Amino acid sequence: MIDMYNSKRYSWSLFIGHLMIEKLLKAFYVSVKADYPPYIHHLLRLAEKADLKLDDDKKEQLITITAFNINARYDDYKMSFKQRCTPEFTSEWMEKLKV
Repeated sequence: MIDMYNSKRYSWSLFIGHLMIEKLLKAFYVSVKADYPPYIHHLLRLAEKADLKLDDDKKEQLITITAFNINARYDDYKMSFKQRCTPEFTSEWMEKLKV
């Protein structure tokens, strides 16, 4: 994520950040449920299925971060997302992803 940011590939940086949070939530799910995690990429749903208690701000952040999952999106969505990923926007969300 950081290397992508440093190379100015901002949308990919945030996509990798989404993957990082997804993998962490799935690991948490396995530790709590002792079962395979569901095959979904929606971060808030993963957190809810793992019975993770979150405040409203964290829920909103997970919803926003889920939108960073650009891998399977249509080209017009990818383009509009890339335009949103300014250095400032990306930097702000990278700080939230690191926490």
